[in-house]
Order: sequence, then structure tokens, then C-alpha cells
Amino acid sequence: SMAEHLYFKTTNTILYCQQWQTTVDFYRHVLALPMTHESDWFVEFQLTASAHLSVADERRATIKSSGGAGITLTFQVDAIQAVWQTLQANGGAPGPIRDHAWGAQVFYLRDPEGHRLEFWSPTAI
Repeated sequence: SMAEHLYFKTTNTILYCQQWQTTVDFYRHVLALPMTHESDWFVEFQLTASAHLSVADERRATIKSSGGAGITLTFQVDAIQAVWQTLQANGGAPGPIRDHAWGAQVFYLRDPEGHRLEFWSPTAI
């Protein structure tokens, strides 16, 4: 019926990039995400069992880069301090961890293309 929710087996967010190779390297080395598909213009990374993140070279695509404008990718993590330290050690430049009003600790990191990545964890009670 029309009232039923759509069911998605998997999800994939595709980021179209000007700085394609640099952005691929960022997700491969700074976030250390496993690759599930790789070609000379499109790389798919696995986030969870059913969620993926792909990086496409805008020069080979009909869709162009947004330059990171208007996009935040949000990741809930368990140990936010450890995640921050890992990203820092892997060559990222994460911002400071802050306490957020909605009962969470949060920090931000931008990828080379300018997309904002938000990492958060519920504040311990």
C-alpha cells in the first residue's frame, strides 16, 4: 500500500570531485575505509554492511562537483576520542571535540574536496 515505507537494501552516497585522486587517497588512508569497487574514475568505499560512500571524478561524469557546499556526512562512532586520534595520526586535521546541546560530543573534518564530515558520539551519562 501507499502507506508502507520504502525498504532500501543498501545505500551509497556519491561525491563528485574535482580533486578526485586526492579525495580518494583521503578516504583510503585518513579514514582507512575498505574499497569495494575501484576503476580509473570511480571508487566505492564500505562504511557499514549496507552503507557505502563513493568518490567519482567529475571529469568523467555528467554531474559536477559541488565544491563541498551544502553537504555534511554524519558518522556516529563509539569512542570519539580514539576516532579523533586515529584521524589525526592518519594525516587528517580534525577540529576540536565539543560538547553539543543535543547530548553529544562532536567534531568536524573536511575532505580535500570540501565536504564536511561530522563525527559524533552520545555524551556518557
